[in-house]
Amino acid sequence: MRLAVLASGTGSICKAIINADVEVAAVVVDRRCPAIDLAEADNIPVVLVERSNFGTGFDRNQYSTDVVTALQAENIEVVAMAGFGTILGAPFFDAYEGRVLNTHPSLLPSFPGWHAVTDALQHGVRVTGCTVHIATLEVDAGPILAQSPVEIRDDDDENSLHERIKLTERDLYPATIKKFLAQMEKQR
Repeated sequence: MRLAVLASGTGSICKAIINADVEVAAVVVDRRCPAIDLAEADNIPVVLVERSNFGTGFDRNQYSTDVVTALQAENIEVVAMAGFGTILGAPFFDAYEGRVLNTHPSLLPSFPGWHAVTDALQHGVRVTGCTVHIATLEVDAGPILAQSPVEIRDDDDENSLHERIKLTERDLYPATIKKFLAQMEKQR
C-alpha cells in the first residue's frame, strides 16, 4: 500500500512515522516548512501543493482537488495526516474515503478541534490523551482506531501537556498506521 504523509510544520510526526519503519512513498506539504528537509533527508519525494490564499477567498474544494491530483500522480492509496495545516474538502475525502488517518491530541470525542489541549486544561479533566482515527469531512469525527491516555498533572500548562501528548502520539500513530496498512493489504 502506497502511503503519503501530509505535513505543514516541523515534521516531528512525519519523522516519527519514518523512524518507525513505515514505508512512506511521498510527503505532501501545503507550504514551505521543515518537514520538507526531513523527508528529503530520508530520500522521500516531496510534493508541494502550495496554499497561497489564507483569506476568505480560499477555494477549499479546488485546493482539495489539487491535493488529490498530486496524490494520484504518486499512486497513493492511503494518506496519513501529520500536522497538515489545511482542512481539506469533499473532493479529498471522496477520493480517499476510509483511507485517511489522522491523529488528534485528545481522547475523542472529547475536545475536537484546534484547541484540544487548552480545552482539556480549561475543563479540569484529569486525563486526556491521543486519538488516531479515520479522518472524514467532519473534523475529528471519524471512526476511532486507537487511543492512549495521558494524565494531566497539577503543574501542567498547554506546552508541557502537549509535549507529553506528542510523546505518546509518536508511538501510537506509527503503530496504528502499520496495523491499518496490514489490514488494507489483506483486503486486496
